[in-house]
Amino acid sequence: MGRHRKNRTHLKGGVASNPAAAEGVPKSFVIKHGQVGTSLTQLVRDMRRVMEPYTASRLKERTRNKLKDFFTMAPALGVTHLLAFTLTDVAPSLRIVRLSAGPTLSFRIERYSLVKDVLNSSKRARNIGSVEYLTPPLLVLASFPQPGPGTPPHLPLLMKTFQTLFPPLSPQKLSLSSARRIVLISYNADRGTVDFRHYLITVKPYGVSKRVRRVLEGATTKVSASKGYLDLGNEKDVADFFLRKKGEPGPSSDGYESAASSASSAGGDDVDAISLADDYLGRNNKKGQKRAVRLDEVGPRMELRLIKITEGLPGKEGSVIYHEFVKKTKAEATAQKAEHVAKEKLRQQRREEQERNVKRKKAEADGKKAGSDSAEQEEGEEDDGALNDEELEDDGVWDDEEEYSGGEEDENASGSDEEESSEDEGPRPPLKKPKRGKR
Repeated sequence: MGRHRKNRTHLKGGVASNPAAAEGVPKSFVIKHGQVGTSLTQLVRDMRRVMEPYTASRLKERTRNKLKDFFTMAPALGVTHLLAFTLTDVAPSLRIVRLSAGPTLSFRIERYSLVKDVLNSSKRARNIGSVEYLTPPLLVLASFPQPGPGTPPHLPLLMKTFQTLFPPLSPQKLSLSSARRIVLISYNADRGTVDFRHYLITVKPYGVSKRVRRVLEGATTKVSASKGYLDLGNEKDVADFFLRKKGEPGPSSDGYESAASSASSAGGDDVDAISLADDYLGRNNKKGQKRAVRLDEVGPRMELRLIKITEGLPGKEGSVIYHEFVKKTKAEATAQKAEHVAKEKLRQQRREEQERNVKRKKAEADGKKAGSDSAEQEEGEEDDGALNDEELEDDGVWDDEEEYSGGEEDENASGSDEEESSEDEGPRPPLKKPKRGKR
């Protein structure tokens, strides 16, 4: 029996249900550049998970690949951003490149933690599935100063760069069930760094204890996980399970707790509780229900320091917009800008001159080819004319070896000569029969 072959392409999440939704959204490449260790390679994989679904999750880099290769391939795939991780002598670095004309932001990674490190250090182990990554995360910018006369000029550009990394948020068109993750970018003014955090959105019943919430959500205890229901065999009363304080061996006269004052309540403050504007994923999360929202960090976690902002792409950098360690006066900045303008003008002139040379050489080659064709055609015409002249000359010139027969006298003379020759020759011998070979 032949092997079943899949002919249908399976797309992710919103792209499969609504192909037009993928148009106009930012797409990214997350790559490692140069020789990096295993930790930085894992960080690249974690960042690809953060940028899903509009990123190349299975992109494989080769050691011989250059950044120019990705710049050439990106426009055909609609990629708008490139995140390149590399390892320097000082520290790991990250470059965020806006395609296809720049600018390029260079960061130094001061500290970072992988997804496995964050989950291992968390008290509440969270099961991360693939459903959370079918929709893009929501971006939250915190602690950035408002644009104004006293604001450093590089901070608005930094905010704009992070905003364009993710799809724009439209509250009127956003489905509540698609809000599954949050990316938090916060600016630390004291250290001059940017903190990168990644969270999952969790919705829990509000104002109930952990045991009641376990019943409402349909969760099972560790003892009865295989049975699929709560194991109350060791309890004397249902109230022992629902109202007993944590750590007490059994019920007592004053050992009960109310649902509102439970220490394990999902939300004990009205600030944490919201009314759902629409149906959300999970059991009993219907529109209008009061629920507590909690953010569970899943990583990765990075602390970034902005080093430099340049115009253009790596390899074709223009003027330096901002530098953390190099400070220049206005005169030096003006001179550098004039130098870049002169270099760009010279580059443009050389490009135009090269194009003119290519056109001129192509025209010369076409002219030589046309001249050779015309010369061959003229030679062919001359050969044809020479042949025609020779034929005409053959018709008008007598050949010495050619016999001439003209008039009756000549005919009679020729006839008598033939008779005389036939009489002189005598009878001819019979023809010999060919010998037949043995079969």
